Amino acid sequence: MESIGLLTIIVGLLGGVAVGVQTPIANVIGQKVGSAASSVVVHISGLIFSVLVLLLYRGENIQNWRSLPWWAYLAGLFGVILYLTINYTIPRIGTLGAITLIIIGQLVTGTVIDHFGFFGNVVRQVDAGRLLGLLLLIASSYLLTR
Repeated sequence: MESIGLLTIIVGLLGGVAVGVQTPIANVIGQKVGSAASSVVVHISGLIFSVLVLLLYRGENIQNWRSLPWWAYLAGLFGVILYLTINYTIPRIGTLGAITLIIIGQLVTGTVIDHFGFFGNVVRQVDAGRLLGLLLLIASSYLLTR
């Protein structure tokens, strides 16, 4: 396995911080306007910021959007599902519990996607170490959410 650079670790942690901050903010929005409306507010503001970044990046390859496979457009649906689940779980189990369950779901899904190479990703077989890691994460989620 190749060495992971410090920049990659920092960028990955930054993404985790973004999810950690975004999750309770989305819940606050959801408590005021409703779950589905929260998703709309978050996605509209995300669209605005995405367009600004796209302009900064000089459009990248946006003209190729029509060549994406049909299932690529499901990413937006999964975003809606995420915001509906955030607004359901946080009032019941708190931010830590909700984020813990989201992370467990992401890691299990990522493991399956890696194992089978879904969506054109590189195949990374599940081994004993990965299974043990997932079991430890599930055990830790129990300890964090009880």
